[in-house]
Amino acid sequence: MSDGVLSDTKKCEPNKLGFVPESRFGFWFLGTHLWERHVIQISLGDLIKLMDAPAQSYPVILDAGCGQGRAFQLLRSSFHPRRIIGLDAEHQALRHAQRRALIPDLEVQLLKADCAAIPLDDGSVDLVFCHQTFHHLVRQDKAMSEFYRVLKSGGILLFAESTRAYIDTWLIRLLFRHPMQVQCSADEYLAKIRNAGFVFGARNVLMPYYWWSRTTLDGFMQLLHLRRVPPSSQRNETLVYMAGVKAGGFL
Repeated sequence: MSDGVLSDTKKCEPNKLGFVPESRFGFWFLGTHLWERHVIQISLGDLIKLMDAPAQSYPVILDAGCGQGRAFQLLRSSFHPRRIIGLDAEHQALRHAQRRALIPDLEVQLLKADCAAIPLDDGSVDLVFCHQTFHHLVRQDKAMSEFYRVLKSGGILLFAESTRAYIDTWLIRLLFRHPMQVQCSADEYLAKIRNAGFVFGARNVLMPYYWWSRTTLDGFMQLLHLRRVPPSSQRNETLVYMAGVKAGGFL
């Protein structure tokens, strides 16, 4: 059984400007059942579909930006790991994650660290799960390089992120906190991933257009089936999902 040990690695302590902490509302929302079941679970299902041939098990999984640990149980049931490493820069979030780390027959280690300075050995991880973390990070290129470094050859990166078109809307800016100067488009995020060395094709990328990722009026019109989803050629993508592999393996 996991003991949910919280490791505070001082030499890898994140820079004060390395990420932007969530608002009070955002912190509350990211700890809700709604977030887990209607965002993380759906996103993870979509990401799995982007993998060409998922393995039966991924022994060591890094949940990069694990927050309050809402993905731990979902990652376990999807990938059957022996160990999950939950990494986050917010101490308060990790305190909440400790009780969700108590999963029978699974080791869950919690690390307080910056994604741009991950305190793990090279090639020590089989799968990195990065869900809605990147838009909080300032040193994004360095973080992506760190994901590549800690993955084994053939290791998998599952990446799900909101784009600038979504983050830079009045409602999101009102309720949540993000470093606006580093927000990217879907194509820019994919370029960052490819430049870090990850391999993926068009079949491994999805740009969903969920109702909640649209402007308020358009989103509710879509939810009520009063407005169709516009084709990709007529919209600014609000989400990008990608399953990539570290050179030397297969998806």
